[in-house]
Amino acid sequence: MAKMQANQMRAGMVIEFEGQRWTILRQNIMIPGKGNAIIQVDMRNIKTGSKKDQRWRTADTVERLQTEDKEFNFSYVDGENLVLMDPETFEQTTVPREILGDRLPFLIENMTVNVRLIEGDPVSMDLPETVTLEIVEADPVVKGQTASSSYKPALLANGVKTMVPPFITAGERIVVRTEDASYLERAKG
Repeated sequence: MAKMQANQMRAGMVIEFEGQRWTILRQNIMIPGKGNAIIQVDMRNIKTGSKKDQRWRTADTVERLQTEDKEFNFSYVDGENLVLMDPETFEQTTVPREILGDRLPFLIENMTVNVRLIEGDPVSMDLPETVTLEIVEADPVVKGQTASSSYKPALLANGVKTMVPPFITAGERIVVRTEDASYLERAKG
């Protein structure tokens, strides 16, 4: 374990807090009009899966746990577990579905994922930053709407709703961010 300042925390890091292991989901620095900055962190308990919102002053220190990153290929879902394969040894490993939280729909068969391990136990999983998905349903273009004015709702092939520019239609493939399901661009090719 290594101590670090609270303002050095980043999403994906694993810390020890109140005797428990937590994965950092999101970190935000809030600067009030008067006084010192505050670090607001959303984190998930590795053992129980419960989420917590915690605030620290920038000068506070926290215990960062040392993790090992390992790449796996996603194979399939087996009940409440995800089955991953080690591309070097071809051994299969299972991790709980909740390790991905609301990003689970973006997991695609044979996708390479990065798993963080502590003493051989998986504690968090990172997906690629973007995925290419097909639009299965999109609202029609409203007359007078321009490309720069507003976005319209669309349903992706994985069941996730996102907002897309008016020129995107059903059947097109687009690139979306796995973190927040936001539209980036039309898929090339």
